[in-house]
Amino acid sequence: MKTQGAERGSVTSRSGGFTLIEVLAALVIVALGMLGVIEAVTQTARNGTYLRDKTLAHWIAMNLVTEQRLRADPPEVSKSSDEVEFAGQRWRWTMVVTQTEVDSLRRMDVSVRRAEAPEDSSLTTLTGFYGTAIGAAGGGTVDWVGAQSGGPTDGDDADAGDAGDDAGQPKNPAPVDPQPDPQPPEEEE
Repeated sequence: MKTQGAERGSVTSRSGGFTLIEVLAALVIVALGMLGVIEAVTQTARNGTYLRDKTLAHWIAMNLVTEQRLRADPPEVSKSSDEVEFAGQRWRWTMVVTQTEVDSLRRMDVSVRRAEAPEDSSLTTLTGFYGTAIGAAGGGTVDWVGAQSGGPTDGDDADAGDAGDDAGQPKNPAPVDPQPDPQPPEEEE
């Protein structure tokens, strides 16, 4: 006599389970997908760190150019560098000041990198200028050798050009002569 347990063991039926090979194939596919997700997250974190460092380096460069612009004396034509602590990190900056073709204008090129980064690397390079105004405020044509030809109109003349005459037509302002005549024009009656 056969027992019921023996009959169950001898019956070979496929009743809805997974084989070992199917389970292993599914695990390999999930593992490859997770590797892709992990790589994407790592790359995003790396990009975020790089952009943060680049932004901080740019702020340092802008601060240096602004400090030079606020000084009374123009920066010396030279190359200088130093370290600064900013946002809890050490940074190394290098500034190269060169004279431009315009005598009153100097160019400042500032490059900034992390203090531990190699000498030839740079996160950002910023160019700024230091100069003295040779043109009148508000415009005018500037002769870059140093003389100003032309200039803005007086405030009263500019307002008069905006007002209308009796016919409702706007008045045209008189052209501005950069070199006024030494004698006033004679009045006609």
